[in-house]
Amino acid sequence: MNDGVAPIHITYFTDPMCSWSWAFESVRTRLQAEYVNGIEWRYCMGGLLPDWRSFRDPLQAVHTPAQLAPAWYHVAVSTGATLDESIWRDDPPASSYPGCLAVKAAARQGAAAEDRYLRAARVAVMTRRLNISRSGPLLQLATELSDEIGFDADQFRRDLSSADVAESFAADLRECRVRQVGRFPTFIVSGPRCSRLVVGYRPFDMFVQVLDAVRAETVAS
Repeated sequence: MNDGVAPIHITYFTDPMCSWSWAFESVRTRLQAEYVNGIEWRYCMGGLLPDWRSFRDPLQAVHTPAQLAPAWYHVAVSTGATLDESIWRDDPPASSYPGCLAVKAAARQGAAAEDRYLRAARVAVMTRRLNISRSGPLLQLATELSDEIGFDADQFRRDLSSADVAESFAADLRECRVRQVGRFPTFIVSGPRCSRLVVGYRPFDMFVQVLDAVRAETVAS
């Protein structure tokens, strides 16, 4: 959809290990198809799981890796998303920070590379049971993308440990704190005249209602 109206900007607060964000992936893909030039996305990595000593999710009563398995199963049943929760029993990731840093490293190669790498990281941990808290799987994904889309795996390897990428992720964490984002996914949907905050997963029809409200305000203004 591109009717000459200024595009809507969406800041998407997310994390590669966020199961609700993975469930939203089918919604986002459909939005990209139906609003081809009508939406501009910006990712902000949330650092969902710093480590298991400090992680707490009182909303879902999750305090240990094993407790995430039924939480992921609930997401799958609720949304129809394909999830293999057994990683949390067999090889639980220690942190989501390495995955977040990897997405920021991929972003150094452009928005399309960032988008593809984030999806690849989600697929890896959600369905392939790859532990993306380790460097090996993260580098493996870069190699796979180099074959698929010409992603520069060597540049990614260098960027992954760079100070610039570390600062880029730190800036995302600061933005989450400033905006008091504590639940993922969260979206700020902005037009020229108004913004709407959307907290948590939304199915396609409900998300379109938000887009339509912002577009209507934009046109009216």
